[in-house]
Formats: sequence, C-alpha cells, structure tokens
Amino acid sequence: MTMRNLGLSIYPDHSNYDDNVQYLELGHKYGFKRIFMSMLEVQGSVEETKEKYKKIISMGNRLGYQTFLDVSPRIFKDLKIDYHDLSFFHDIGATGLRLDQAFDGATEALMSYNPYNLIIELNMSNNVDYLNNIISYQANTPYIYGCHNFYPQKGTALPYDFFVECSKRFKKFNIHTAAFVTSQVGKMGPWNVTDSLPTLEEDRYLPIQVQAKQLWATGLIDDVIIGNAYASEEELKSLSEVNPYQLVLHVNYVPKINDIEKTIVEKPQHFRRGDINSIVIRSTMPRVTYKDIPNPAHDNEQEFKRGDVLIGNDGFGIYKNELQIVLKPHMESRKNKVGEISKNELFLLDFIKPWTKFKLSSN
Repeated sequence: MTMRNLGLSIYPDHSNYDDNVQYLELGHKYGFKRIFMSMLEVQGSVEETKEKYKKIISMGNRLGYQTFLDVSPRIFKDLKIDYHDLSFFHDIGATGLRLDQAFDGATEALMSYNPYNLIIELNMSNNVDYLNNIISYQANTPYIYGCHNFYPQKGTALPYDFFVECSKRFKKFNIHTAAFVTSQVGKMGPWNVTDSLPTLEEDRYLPIQVQAKQLWATGLIDDVIIGNAYASEEELKSLSEVNPYQLVLHVNYVPKINDIEKTIVEKPQHFRRGDINSIVIRSTMPRVTYKDIPNPAHDNEQEFKRGDVLIGNDGFGIYKNELQIVLKPHMESRKNKVGEISKNELFLLDFIKPWTKFKLSSN
C-alpha cells in the first residue's frame, strides 16, 4: 500500500533557523513526515548555501522527515552543480529534488539512476506528455515522484478538472504524488506575493482540513503539503486528524437526535449502495443491524435540503434506521432529520460514488 503523508514547507532564505526548528518540532508532534524546502532563491556562496541548508535538513532528518528541495536549472548553474553529479544534494542530507522546470526527458531519466538514491520529483501541473517522455527513456520509476505547483497569486491556481487531468497522467504509472493545501494564517512563501499557497484555486479560503479531505478523496494524491509557513498549531492538529484513506464528513446534530440515531451516524462503516439514485445517498446496513431498536418520529415535517442527514423512523417499515444523506430537496415524514453535513464540506458529497466507503463524525 502506498503510504499517504503530511508535509510542511520552510523557506530558509526568508526565515531563521530557530523559527524553522520550532516549526519542524511542532509538525513532528502531529505526525508530519516530509518537508518541501524552496531552493529557487539562493543567497551567498556555494559553501555558505551548503552549510545553511545542511543544518536545517539535518535537524529534519533527526526528527524523521524526508526533505525535498525545489530546484530550477538556474540553481544548478549558480551552484555549479552538474546534472550527472548530484553529490551536493546527498551531502546536505536531502531525500529528493523537485524539478520546478522540465529538462528534456533524457536528463530526468538519467538523474533517476543517481548513486545516492535521491528521488527525482516532477512538476505535475502541466497536462502534457512530459512523464511519458521521461519513462520512454527508461527512467528508474521507483525514484520518480510527482508534485503539483502552488500558486501565491489569488485567481491563478488550478481549476479542479484540469488538476484531475494532470494527476491522472501520473497515477496511470503508479507514481507517488503530492499537492499543496494552504494555511489561512501563514504569510511566508518563496515570493513577495502570498495570497495563500494552494494547488487548487477552490481551496484557497477553505479550512485546511477540508482542503486535505478533498485532495485525498480524489484518489489521485498521496502526500498533502502545507504550502505556506507558518501554519498554526490548530491547523497542524486538524490536519493530523484527517483520515487520508477514507472520507470522513462532519455532522452537526439537531437538538432532538436520540441515542440510537447517534449510534447509527457514528458507529457503522457506511458505504453508498451500488444502485444509486439522484435524491439521496443510502447507507442501508444500519437498517439491518439496528432493525429491532425503536426510533420514534421527530423533525420530519419539513423539506429536507442537500446535506441533511436522515434516518428512517418507526413509520418507515423495513427502511427504519436506514441512514441517508440528501442530495436533492424533498419531503418525507417517515424520515427523521438528525443533522446536517458541515457547510464547508457539502461539495465533498460529490466524491461519494457507488460503493464508496465513508464515515460520519460529530467531532
């Protein structure tokens, strides 16, 4: 199974060592595993650069992180690094290089055979045959990863459909992938414009945990990285609580919800029936598991709206205690409204396909 990880970003040329160490330690506390580190702007001599990056990467390594350096052809030139000799990056302790710009395919393929087993991470945010070209040069694919861009200027990040098209090119070859979410408090990025740093434009102002839920729900992204620094501890904690392998939606309960309804919402492994309809998402096993437990009617004389969570009441015969999530407004007195999906997560209902497994939580 491909492991899915959380990552954070640091910018050594715009920050100080102590602040970065404190941030890495906080991320370690919440289970973060990888570091995106920008090396697009380098200040000072080759040796000064080497020592500065080695110092912070070494700290990350001691905490169990993997560090990927974001590099461009100009950096290779400025630091006098040959594409055929990646010892500079090995010496400073990096796990891999993210190539912000493309070369010619043959170069990337050759780099993937470096003797240090450095991972070569490709830019995923262009819907072209870039990856196919590299693989056609017999690349060492276990050492090829993909990572999307982030976009500091509001209005310029990827639209969702385009993001999917780009990502599918990589997942077709089982390439390990990553994309960025954005902190709502972090102000630091690689440039002097930071309107937050997401991969997807629609994520720019969403709570950070909702952004992560979306990326993982696509099934196209393995690692989720916070693009800007420094995220708050609250944001790090909320990300650490997101299940990367199954969509978990937050439910706000109605006051009249009873004990059996809370159990039906939170305990079962829900899945959508394969023979779907357009009105509701049906999780039918609870009606079997809890068929003998009474459930009197309440909150049922209203028009239910998209995102409402319903459970069949005692008047619904065989369908008593079936759980449903509303997709289209309708009325039905044999169903109790027990809660509603959090407003920020309503769009995630689109990811619940036939047979999709999902969980519900009030936490």
